[in-house]
Amino acid sequence: MQARTPLFTPVLIVGCIVILVSFAIRASFGVFQIPIAAEFNWPRAEFSLAIAIQNLAWGIGQPIFGAIAEKIGDRKAIIIGAFTYAAGLVLSSFAVTPEAHQMYEVLVGFGVAGTGFGVILAVVGRASSDENRSMSLAIATAAGSAGQIFGAPVAEWMLSFVTWQTTFLVFAVAILLVLFTLPLMRAPAISKAALEESMGTILKKAFRDPTYTLIFLGFFSCGYQLAFITAHFPAFVTEVCGAIDPSGILASVGITETSQLGAWSIALIGAANIGGTLFAGYLGKRYSKKYLLATIYALRTVVAGTFILLPMTPTTVIIFSIAMGSLWLATVPLTSGLVAHIYGLRYMGTLYGIVFFSHQLGSFLGVWLGGRMYDIYGSYTMVWWIGVGIGAFSAIVHLPIKERPLTAAAGA
Repeated sequence: MQARTPLFTPVLIVGCIVILVSFAIRASFGVFQIPIAAEFNWPRAEFSLAIAIQNLAWGIGQPIFGAIAEKIGDRKAIIIGAFTYAAGLVLSSFAVTPEAHQMYEVLVGFGVAGTGFGVILAVVGRASSDENRSMSLAIATAAGSAGQIFGAPVAEWMLSFVTWQTTFLVFAVAILLVLFTLPLMRAPAISKAALEESMGTILKKAFRDPTYTLIFLGFFSCGYQLAFITAHFPAFVTEVCGAIDPSGILASVGITETSQLGAWSIALIGAANIGGTLFAGYLGKRYSKKYLLATIYALRTVVAGTFILLPMTPTTVIIFSIAMGSLWLATVPLTSGLVAHIYGLRYMGTLYGIVFFSHQLGSFLGVWLGGRMYDIYGSYTMVWWIGVGIGAFSAIVHLPIKERPLTAAAGA
């Protein structure tokens, strides 16, 4: 009787550590919106554009780093990504103009690409057995949420006694420290059959397949919603939320200001998403991934629409954070698992990276549009409703996807 392959392998553990630190830093950028704008007297759109460019660079860099990992090795790609990330953070700490921030965020975005989902999920997927793959991808994705739990609050805490520039420098050191875990990440061997098929052949097959186009289009709204909330929700809560009851539960745990609630709402989203993502991985092993994705996008549409229709209070912020958090990155293990299932594991990093570019196009639009519309209208309401609409669109476009291996589809 063949021994069961363990779920928690060294590759999965190291991958979780890298993603955790990378995403902790990335998730904190919304906390810097008000301090940086206040120091330089910039309109909200300036730093929003910098974060938007970061997200776009992340999307452009994702397939590039996926291809680098497939050509020269996963660990080398992660090392390049970490040093690029650190360089962007260090240079950003010295930036005093909007243009400088926007330029250096290109490096940060490429750094996130090299230490994020595209590279990590591909190597985790290859290192996992067929039985464990869906859950392994979910665990690695949930590690990003674990980083989100403490990324924004740590940034908020550090800003209480050091400058945002020093905080950026500390984060640069943190991303470099994860490199000491890489010797434990030993990439699994690739099968002979997989090696015989070139990247160009697989890409041509994928680009000609309508299912790949639908997956690409469907991931757009995920990026729009997540990036908009990550970048603008702390400021949104700080400025719009009703007063916190000094004798209530929040005050009893040290949350007395709406700025603190804004930072902790991002952490709460991350905490809820750990359970949501793991549950999505569990369901992805047993049920159709495309129908699960359609359900998640439909639920996001309902949650976001309900939240914006109600008056914002500390209670509605908490309920929204938990509800949206449970759906937050649940799409990632299902989408990456769908790509692996249909197109194989050999070039999963590149293929998922291209799909993820759609996610980051949405991220760019969500962050930039949020800042732009805030400066014009003094409100985020229209940006929320656009997110509701494209969320419904994503729910619909997943339904026609043909969820079977491409080779099987071709032979049918």
